[in-house]
Amino acid sequence: MAAAVAAPGFEHMGLDGRLLRAVAELGWATPTAIQAEAIPLALEGRDLLARARTGSGKTGAYGLPLLQHLLRVKEAQASSAVAQAVRALVLVPSKELGQQVVRSLRQLAAFCARDVRVADLCAETDLAAQRPVLMEKPDVVVGTPGRVLAHLSARSLSLRHSLELLVLDEADLLLSFGFGEDIKSLLCHLPKIYQALLMSATFSADVEALKELVLHNPVTLRPPEPRLPGSSQLRQFAVRCGTEEDKFLLLCALLKLRLLRGRALLFVSTLARCYRLKLFLEQFGIPACALNSELPARSRCHVITQFNRGIYDYIVATDEEAPAAPVGQPPRKKRKGAAQSKGKDPEYGVARGIDFQNVAAVINFDVPPTVDSYIHRVGRTARADNPGTALTFALPEEQDGLARIEDALAAENGESMLQPYKFSMEEIEALRYRCRDAMRSVTKQAVKEARLREIKDELLNSEKLKVYFEDNPRDLHVLRHDKPLHPAIVKPHLRNVPEYLVPPSLRGITKPNLKKRKWLRLPRTGAGRRGSSTSRGTGNPLQSFKYARRGAKRPAAPPS
Repeated sequence: MAAAVAAPGFEHMGLDGRLLRAVAELGWATPTAIQAEAIPLALEGRDLLARARTGSGKTGAYGLPLLQHLLRVKEAQASSAVAQAVRALVLVPSKELGQQVVRSLRQLAAFCARDVRVADLCAETDLAAQRPVLMEKPDVVVGTPGRVLAHLSARSLSLRHSLELLVLDEADLLLSFGFGEDIKSLLCHLPKIYQALLMSATFSADVEALKELVLHNPVTLRPPEPRLPGSSQLRQFAVRCGTEEDKFLLLCALLKLRLLRGRALLFVSTLARCYRLKLFLEQFGIPACALNSELPARSRCHVITQFNRGIYDYIVATDEEAPAAPVGQPPRKKRKGAAQSKGKDPEYGVARGIDFQNVAAVINFDVPPTVDSYIHRVGRTARADNPGTALTFALPEEQDGLARIEDALAAENGESMLQPYKFSMEEIEALRYRCRDAMRSVTKQAVKEARLREIKDELLNSEKLKVYFEDNPRDLHVLRHDKPLHPAIVKPHLRNVPEYLVPPSLRGITKPNLKKRKWLRLPRTGAGRRGSSTSRGTGNPLQSFKYARRGAKRPAAPPS
């Protein structure tokens, strides 16, 4: 029965029927290019160095062979005295990606969950709290190199005599995130012989270094596909802005006039910019979540989970990647303790590897620092077969960085991928004074207070509600992350766009939140005229008119 419902293509790879049933339940119609090449080779026990663009199914490419290998071991255990042990290790560069990998592996093992156990070491908890999980010797361990090495050093995890398969997911990030020394130390705790799979979206000097450290006579897979989808699936635009104010003005118009439909990720370059943009959107009544390295890992993963469920529409995120090293030089190492001293999590990363679902658009509010950073940011949309849009706002001083990105994409695809965004700024000039009003309210002090408040609130949610939500998972929706921070004075009139501010060319296209003035036909006085001295007990006709406007219905024609 399982083979009957399985997706065509996977059933010819020799996979267990329970895995085929899980594949069918996930709706995987046919293997992707990387899956079709990697799975048969991995099942043969070969070491792999595989490159595939973001959203191409790399987790399935190593997850299915990994689980198939463990199921074979389980069959051997049933007929011999093979002890239970940790046989597979998956290393990831960030806690967020680790949680996603654990979830994907458990979905693939849904029909063999009693036989294969997956342990998550990515959660931000004490080593002592995770020790009982490791004492049960799970079949698969997923974690960052730093956390796994900490358990190995504390002897709560042993791999020297049991590990059979090592996976390095998003391998190009592991060294750039400062895990080089951790990986070298970790390899000393592994056996001499094991199968290794390196999965990456890019091949860089970092990946070549890992290849020499980890792999033995590997097969290199490079499916013939660009790192981003084609223009028929992913539309990429460049928006050249003259001033910083133009960036905020254009974003306000896109969101308030509903020119941008669906959920969106907004990437900025720094933490301060993250909260400044969030507070700016609050001024216009647009709720958004902040996602950065200062927030607790549990809160970050919860934001991503709820976003994927459709609870939030907008996330303002920072990727904060390590600065790129000059060509020919080893990558810069992060100073230990530097990130912690500023309250940042060194194992944070959302621009790469995370599967944000149903993202209609990615907005680079700040130009990404590198071409790889651009590819990983934009890769959060147009995943699988879904369409997507990418907008990159660029100031004059950011034009050089944008030009490098354009040249790299054109060289890779054979055509210009970044098209100019045709939008007349003159048509939204009427909104500029409102934009300035909102920007004046978002001061440096307001941003500082917002950061402190957000951290306090998320720490409270992360710690005090942890046990409750573990016992009541259905109540997770009550914990929202897009609540207004209100460190700045929010002007109510900015929430709505009056009809006269909508550009004439857009009035038949957009559906902004319009608020019409309400009028009241004033009672006639003894003189038979509206607004006389007896109306509302005041002798000022204009004052009477002002009082009468509030909360009333508008007649067919307003009073003169």
